Amino acid sequence: MISIATWNINSVRLRMPIVERVLQEEAPDILCLQEIKCQEHQFPYKAFEELGYSHFAVHGQKGYHGVATVSRVPIKEFSRHDWQDNGEARHVGVELPDHDGLILENVYIPAGGDKPDREINPKFGQKLDFFERMTRWSEAIDRPTLLVGDFNVAPLECDVYDHKALLKVVSHTPIEVETLGKMQAAHDWVDLGRKHIPAPQRNYSWWSYRTYWQGKDRGRRLDHMWASPDLAAQSRSHRLAEHTRDWEKPSDHIPLITEFDL
Repeated sequence: MISIATWNINSVRLRMPIVERVLQEEAPDILCLQEIKCQEHQFPYKAFEELGYSHFAVHGQKGYHGVATVSRVPIKEFSRHDWQDNGEARHVGVELPDHDGLILENVYIPAGGDKPDREINPKFGQKLDFFERMTRWSEAIDRPTLLVGDFNVAPLECDVYDHKALLKVVSHTPIEVETLGKMQAAHDWVDLGRKHIPAPQRNYSWWSYRTYWQGKDRGRRLDHMWASPDLAAQSRSHRLAEHTRDWEKPSDHIPLITEFDL
């Protein structure tokens, strides 16, 4: 059995106290982080090593974005893709040599700005192009692969607190949902969040800092764990560490954790 977690941490150095708490309480074997917001030499390696996580794949940049995979089982960096074709640190892939050569891909997909129109908002076009490149990549995958991270899309009507109100809001627009669906079909990816928590059950991973504390459950399911079909069949459980959203200085995202019988 192996457990793998993913979490958009929104600055790993700022939130290291709650990262430590999650590792102690949830004890995943591997943790994939997005938005680490630091360069590779600034990453808090020592703090992770003291908790027993001594294997790293870190792809960082100054102040923004960045992804890191930390592990207490051996991992070997496998790939770094620039699907936005602009040099931003948004992906790192690792191989798990002791677990049938499983590939674990950790990605932070662009948010896409405020307006869902590529003509007036280039960031939205970049997001759609990112998905298009990932779709071509997905078509060529020939090994058992787990793709995790902040996808910045809530695809199903029940993946947001108010479907009709968010149809024109970036992260839930029809074109984003359609584009994500094409990427999913390109490898027959299995959405583990909905395998284990079937629709329309409540399943949110993100709440805005502006509304969460008002007691309004205005969540969206922006974070995902997708598996190759054969690997998905080996997933045994999937849980959301939603209680972390109530901790002091939280991320606006929560960790997702899946266990596999490998």
